Amino acid sequence: MGMTISEKILAKASGRKKVEAGEAVWAKVDLLMIHELTGPPAINIFKREFGERTKVWDPDKIVVIEDHTVPSKDVDSALCRQILAKFVKEQGIKHYYPFGIGEYGICHVILPQEGHVKPGDLIVGADSHTVTYGALGAFATGIGHTEAANVLYTGDILLKVPETLRFVIEGKLERFVMAKDVILRIIGDIGVDGANYKAMEFAGSTISSMSVDERMTLSNMSVEAGAKVGIIEPDEKTIEFVKEKRGSVDFRLIKNDPDALFEKVYEYDASEIEPLVAKPFSPANVAPARELEGLEIDQAFIGSCTGGKYEDLKVAASILKGKRVKVRTIVVPATIKVYMRALREGLIEEFLKAGAVIGPPTCGPCIGLHMGVLGEGEVAISTSNRNFPGRMGHKSSKVYLASPATVAASAVAGKIVDPRDLEVR
Repeated sequence: MGMTISEKILAKASGRKKVEAGEAVWAKVDLLMIHELTGPPAINIFKREFGERTKVWDPDKIVVIEDHTVPSKDVDSALCRQILAKFVKEQGIKHYYPFGIGEYGICHVILPQEGHVKPGDLIVGADSHTVTYGALGAFATGIGHTEAANVLYTGDILLKVPETLRFVIEGKLERFVMAKDVILRIIGDIGVDGANYKAMEFAGSTISSMSVDERMTLSNMSVEAGAKVGIIEPDEKTIEFVKEKRGSVDFRLIKNDPDALFEKVYEYDASEIEPLVAKPFSPANVAPARELEGLEIDQAFIGSCTGGKYEDLKVAASILKGKRVKVRTIVVPATIKVYMRALREGLIEEFLKAGAVIGPPTCGPCIGLHMGVLGEGEVAISTSNRNFPGRMGHKSSKVYLASPATVAASAVAGKIVDPRDLEVR
């Protein structure tokens, strides 16, 4: 029996010809990412366990990013930034993206954008949404502080080879139906534990026609179903994207064997998927946007690693063009390059004319740390990926998850609407 793409990547990383689902393997990591929330605890463990002067296994395979509380919102967040900066200097780490100095932004968009992600790589990050990089055919997964500290020292990690759930989506999506709607439909069907420690693989003509930005949304939210990885077989779009970012094709494509064994295959007709909203307090609590029409909101947020990419902003701006928002609306481009492109192409102007607030690249609003924190009882619709109690602010606040198109349309209406209906109002 052949292997899946996930099994083949882990076989390569562990120096074996074949691995099977359920096996535990020691694998060599190709890249580790830490940021200013998860980095300092990992660094503290690394120094405590291995010594203050110990060097990391390979400074060229570590990416350090400041993105969650930038600009620094208080003394504690400034201290975290200082810990990272000191560690980067001590260890000679060159892949460092401090805010306010050149290119910076949200980690899960920065890594692909800056050419750090290659198909076939094993990538780990001290952040659960590291699964985003599976959109480029990498085995990418989130790890905890202790695991990150061990990887800093050894470059190795112990992983169980996951079973693979294959999701085949065929056909053309309707106008204003986006990848966010596709993944919400899937999570709504299988639940937040439906893919626990499994690989979610996305395939079919719908996926083939998606841009890399949209594919990243699928992979990003696979973790909301409990997945260890959310992966897409690399194709010509993958090659073109990675070649543009890296300047070369210094990688070998890894794909499923023809006789690869999947635990289960789910099939979807894209034409049957409509704009969806995940109601509080779970990404699986999904309903059609039209069923929630009229539900008033206090805030609309367009941003995060899930909804702040260039194409996310482009779709949102197309809906806001010539209109005014009725509730406070926050737009956060995921990176400086995304921001600059949106500026050149007039998207930022459209957001400002509509009455939105534009923020610097940061994860802040998504996790209720700063720049858009919700107050008591407030309701938000957001392009982000989680909506459990207190995710974006006060524990009594409520967050509804939706696509950039649905969030933009709802900002204009002042209440949740299906974006397909906005133009007829």
